[in-house]
Amino acid sequence: MANTEEKSIEQYDHLGKERINNPQVGLVTPITDPDTGEKKQYEYDPHIDPQLQWAGKTEHTSFEVPTVSLHVHERIDPKTIISSFKKGKKRVQASLFDVYEKPFREAVEFYKHKEGWTNRLIAGDSLLVMNSLLEKEGMGGQIQMIYIDPPYGIKYGSNFQPFVGKRDVKDGDEDLTTEPEMIKAFRDTWELGIHSYLAYMRDRLLLAKELLIDSGSIFVQISDENVHLVRCLMDEVFGSENFVSLITFRKKTMPLGAKYLEETCDYIIFYSKQKENLKYHSLFKPTDVQGDSHWNIAEFKDKKRRKLTKDEINNHSLVGEEFTPCRLVLMSPIGFDPNRVFPIKVNGREYFPARGKSWKTNEEGAKRLLKDERLVPYEKGDRLMYLLKLSDYPVSPITALWDDTSAPTNMSYVVETSTKPISRCLLMTTDPGDLVLDITCGSGTTAYVAEQWGRRWITCDTSRVAVTLAKQRLMTAIFDYYQLVHPDEGVGSGFLYQTVPHITLKSIANNEPSTDETLYDQPLIDNKKTRITGPFTVEAVPSMTAKSLGEIEQENSGFGLSVSRSGETLRQEEWRDELLRVGVRAKGGKKIEFTRVEALSGTRYIQAEGETKEDQPKKVLIVFGPEHAPLEQRAVENAWQEARTLRPDILLFCAFQFEEEAAKDIDEMKPEIAGMQLLKAQMNADLFTEDLKKKKSGNESFWLVGQPDIELRHITEGDYAGKYEVEVLGFDYYNPKTGDVESGGKSNIAMWMLDTDYDDRSLFPSQVFLPMAGAKDGWAKLAKNLKADIDTEKLEKFRNTISIPFEAGRNWKIAVKIIDNRGIESLRILKL
Repeated sequence: MANTEEKSIEQYDHLGKERINNPQVGLVTPITDPDTGEKKQYEYDPHIDPQLQWAGKTEHTSFEVPTVSLHVHERIDPKTIISSFKKGKKRVQASLFDVYEKPFREAVEFYKHKEGWTNRLIAGDSLLVMNSLLEKEGMGGQIQMIYIDPPYGIKYGSNFQPFVGKRDVKDGDEDLTTEPEMIKAFRDTWELGIHSYLAYMRDRLLLAKELLIDSGSIFVQISDENVHLVRCLMDEVFGSENFVSLITFRKKTMPLGAKYLEETCDYIIFYSKQKENLKYHSLFKPTDVQGDSHWNIAEFKDKKRRKLTKDEINNHSLVGEEFTPCRLVLMSPIGFDPNRVFPIKVNGREYFPARGKSWKTNEEGAKRLLKDERLVPYEKGDRLMYLLKLSDYPVSPITALWDDTSAPTNMSYVVETSTKPISRCLLMTTDPGDLVLDITCGSGTTAYVAEQWGRRWITCDTSRVAVTLAKQRLMTAIFDYYQLVHPDEGVGSGFLYQTVPHITLKSIANNEPSTDETLYDQPLIDNKKTRITGPFTVEAVPSMTAKSLGEIEQENSGFGLSVSRSGETLRQEEWRDELLRVGVRAKGGKKIEFTRVEALSGTRYIQAEGETKEDQPKKVLIVFGPEHAPLEQRAVENAWQEARTLRPDILLFCAFQFEEEAAKDIDEMKPEIAGMQLLKAQMNADLFTEDLKKKKSGNESFWLVGQPDIELRHITEGDYAGKYEVEVLGFDYYNPKTGDVESGGKSNIAMWMLDTDYDDRSLFPSQVFLPMAGAKDGWAKLAKNLKADIDTEKLEKFRNTISIPFEAGRNWKIAVKIIDNRGIESLRILKL
């Protein structure tokens, strides 16, 4: 009879571990989290010898990194979400986010209070993220392991993925990312080819070293193209004395037809912070002796033994019954001990060591070996041999050659790494509860592996596509529940592991208990429980405000540079000219056209002013977002406050991307409240990628973007009477092929999330929908393992654009966030 016992759904708790309260984005204002412009300077030792040289290194003896806050945008608890499609009305245990929620007074005192640990997925440049962890959160010397998988080369496919569902990335215009942060990262990394790549890597390695604990480790995954250069860099930053190993791991299982020798492996460079303090666990793999002619003796359950035939050695199944493989090894050590020369009597015959040799043990030890039937005469001579059983030590330590790894299956990201190499690195150098950092998140493999093995994790990526994919992967993951040493102390108490014996000649001869080897990759599993990802936050680096004309003039004064020659002014001048030339496209072919667009001086947050081309011209103030980041919410409030004294008709925000909170604020500030019309215009990515493209993707450079089209319905009839439901009808989407701004684009929604009780702090979704997921992917994959407990009708809705009915929360307010296949986010807040 099938076992229908329902498994409990569990998460690991990191009891006793804390993190500081970085800002929730809904509480961020220019007052609660001012942009102070503070920077941290890092310096290199110019006297390192020998050292690698490249263009610009001599001048780059120090560098500054802006010290920014990391804003919490989402609080994700998979257990809360899963409860939405479970059968019946079951009591849901309070999320850790509810437990850790602070009163408002404390909540706005950012970086002043501690709260229980939750893991972290961060969108932003790794240099800014690491500097924030060091300077804002004091996390220097707290990370046990860092894993970095940097771009291998300059091809697009090694650097980014432009869309959530598109892994086939070519070096063409259509596959160039439109994320401004990714374009900046691509230029920073490859502007001068290998020279800028090395500078990019060295800066990040220096901050990584600051974050590591003294017993910590760092792993850098790289191909043969640059492994030698990165190894030299790591010698400079970490010291050659802290080099541990160069791991070679298989990435392809079959050759693909290279012109010369096929490369089937990549490399992982392994360094420690301080080698003498390195935390390290040996890992093992089963010893496979089939086909090894040395292991030519079989011992059966009744202790009888016989020699194996050649065919049986090569195929153990031919033996026909269970047996233990054995082999004979010499009884004499390399050295000589005169006290260990004596006769050993076996089957009535005396045996002596060979001339000039001694036995490996004394007479008492020999008696114990005889009693254990370990001494066997060698059939081809007068020698006495020791019988070694495979069961004495059935495993072998892994070496630096990992030929049992291969490419990942069911990849979701263009440069995804298999879990096996990362798992080994993590298991070798960390314990449950230790903190792991990956500054090259990609599809989230390191975070996934850390979650699987009960480690805490922080991961970041410049690409919002990568962050979206990682978030989906982590939310829908399912793991075995490993038994804890002390369950009431959380995962930090460690796992119960399988062990194997390590019986030696010495331990038998000296009558010592055999030692056991711990198999750190084989914890004991509790089959009555299943485990999902624990709570984690989704955070982002806030963008810098675009500089005003006055600031650029002040920066350039004294340096012999005219304002017209500065890069930022040139960009803004180009954007102003383009805005005057083409105007702003709206739906239905309509346009906002201008008779003039001019630079505006004397303001800090507003860069230009214009006048519309119509019978009654309107005064327009124009705010340009930063070139290489989304426009963020503090910029909106600062610009609006500044605009109030200038009394415009329209305040126009132009940006390559808008942070979802910034877009929400622009949409919700109506003219009767703001005293002016606030509009947001998307800027065509061609305006910052013209040097990377062969041709423009469309004729429009600016187009108005509206709110997502969302319908909130109060249900009045049927089983769900009195509840509410939400339908996402679409959102504005610029189609470069037609040149039109189209609405209702449901097909491009990668994910949408519903917070049924929005608290104006950050999104805490109880329903998360994955419309682009296949029938067997996303939540369906997780539900397959929870089948007895899942309402399949509700589950099917989690691939649609209509929510599951819900009750009003205590705040009488909901939040809906939509993420399209480019990683662009839109947020709407609705009152019930």
